[in-house]
Amino acid sequence: MKIGIDTFFCAHGHSGNGSYLLSLVKKLHASEDMQYELFGPEIDRFTYIPGGSKISYYGINLPDKKTSIRLWHYFRLNSLAAKRKYDIILYPAGIYTAPPFPRVPGVAVVNDILSEKFSHKHYFWRKIFTMKALKSCTAVIASSEFIRNDLISLGVSEKKIKIVHTGIDHSVFYPHQEFIGTSVLIKPFTIKRPFIIYASRIQNSSKKHIELIKAFSLFKEKTSLPHRLVLAGETAKGLDEIKKAVAESAYSSDIFITGYFPHENLPELYSCADACIFPSVIEGVGLSVIEAMASGIPVACAKAGGLPEITGDAAYFFNPDNTEEAADAINAVVTDNELREKLIKKGIEWADKFSWENTVEQTLDIITQKS
Repeated sequence: MKIGIDTFFCAHGHSGNGSYLLSLVKKLHASEDMQYELFGPEIDRFTYIPGGSKISYYGINLPDKKTSIRLWHYFRLNSLAAKRKYDIILYPAGIYTAPPFPRVPGVAVVNDILSEKFSHKHYFWRKIFTMKALKSCTAVIASSEFIRNDLISLGVSEKKIKIVHTGIDHSVFYPHQEFIGTSVLIKPFTIKRPFIIYASRIQNSSKKHIELIKAFSLFKEKTSLPHRLVLAGETAKGLDEIKKAVAESAYSSDIFITGYFPHENLPELYSCADACIFPSVIEGVGLSVIEAMASGIPVACAKAGGLPEITGDAAYFFNPDNTEEAADAINAVVTDNELREKLIKKGIEWADKFSWENTVEQTLDIITQKS
């Protein structure tokens, strides 16, 4: 059996879909009965496949533009699938890459809340094509029950949707004790401790970066504590507004925007943080909070989207639109030692349920059953 894996729209490994693909491929093992071939931008030939792997890569020269990539998937993907003799194709960035008229069975992974993503009139035709593509897939993998219910509300068949929670790598995300000192030194960054961390792509207003900046400023005003706020994540849009919010804060010198942060360095960043604050209200997966829990720090997050499902009772919830409440949440997870110990213990135990071994096993079961 030959499985094609589409690497387009994975931001060269620098996004949530990119991290998903990197971790997934790391756990795949090719054999005589099971062959895997990644296909995507030629520039990513060495991005996703670990050294020594028997997994192959087929590079495609395309302009790195969304329109060009979408048109290629609409009109050229079927020809490639026939040429490369794929029995089935996995689309890790399913809402962007799954074709509306496939000739080869496909399994799309959905990590987004589509009703939110397509709520604006600007996305009308995108929504039409995307939903046609998902309905044409032989199976759709939803990363949470929340995403599954969202897909059903948009018309995807309930029988077609399978829930597979995204895993984390416990060999790197665990409570590191070796990181000591007053600063975190991860080239090209030097981050002074103590700090709190929000690791999420700077993408749109629903990520609530500006609300967090305001809450952090109020927390600083109320407590005079030395903590800093680290916003770690690739910038897509909205960065100017966030920089403006930082500049307007009386505590701008304590707010640090890293931009894209290498995923392999996140364990150190988490382990050295006093807490993870996650105000986003559009998370279907919320993988960052599980990684933070596994790293042994308390998590406070918005009670919205898929976060309550993903975090169980191992997180402290708050309303990110209520500045007072959000500031109090920061203060609680930073200063209340009894609460911190409780959240840390529960978080580590809860995070143990999420592993890439389980994710890959369940994903392959779905693929092989649908081929």
